[in-house]
Amino acid sequence: MLVVNDIHTYYGEIQAVKGISFEVKKGTITTLIGANGAGKSTTIKTIVGLLHPKEGTIIFENNNIERMDADYVVRKGISWCPEGRRIFPVLTVDENLDIGAYIRSDRDGIEADKKKMYELFPALASRKKQLAGSLSGGEQQMLTIGRALMSHPKMLIMDEPSLGLAPILVKQVFRIIKEVNQLGTTILLSEQNARAALNIAHYGIVMETGYIRYADSAQALKENTIVQEVFLGVG
Repeated sequence: MLVVNDIHTYYGEIQAVKGISFEVKKGTITTLIGANGAGKSTTIKTIVGLLHPKEGTIIFENNNIERMDADYVVRKGISWCPEGRRIFPVLTVDENLDIGAYIRSDRDGIEADKKKMYELFPALASRKKQLAGSLSGGEQQMLTIGRALMSHPKMLIMDEPSLGLAPILVKQVFRIIKEVNQLGTTILLSEQNARAALNIAHYGIVMETGYIRYADSAQALKENTIVQEVFLGVG
C-alpha cells in the first residue's frame, strides 16, 4: 500500500532521515519505534507532505506523493494524527470532527460518521458541545483520532499517540488503535513506547539516528535479544 524508497530528509543543512526504505502492507499495523531523535517523526512528516525529501520516492497506492503538499496527501487517502494532540481548543468536539471532514461534501454521510465516532469513543458523546480544550489528555487523543478518521482515510498515520498519557489511558488508546485497524484502516504508528506498539503491530521498524536498524515482524522483534535489551528493557 505504501512504499518508502531511499528517502533523505533534511532540516536546513541537518540530515534527519538518511536513506531509509520500508513498506506498509494493506490492512496491517506497522510501527516505527526508537528513541527520541531517531527520525521517526521526521519520517512521518515526510510521508504526510509536511516535509519533502531531497532524494527518494514515496509511493502510495501506485501514486508518487513525495512532492505533494499535505492537503493533497489527505485527498489521496492518508490521514495524520499529530504528536501532542493538536486539537482546536476553542472549537467544540463536534466542530473538531467537522474539520476532519473538510475534504468531503456529503453532509448526511458526515453526520453518520460523526455518530460512528461517538460510538467508537463514548467518552466524547456527552461532550459534543464542550470546548475541546477543556477535555482531558486522553479525551483529546480520542478526539484527534476521531477527527483524522472523519476524512475516510485508507491509511491512518499516528505520531506518538501515547505521549504524556497515564498508563491506564495508554492501554485504552492502544486498544482503540487495534480496533480501528480491525475495522479496515491500515495504520502506520510512530511510538517511543516500543513494548506497547509491538504488542498490537503486525510489523515493526526500529530506527536509530536517521537509519533503520531492524525491520521484521513484530513478534520477531520482540524475540530479538538486542531489541529486548535496548528498547524493551529486558535483560
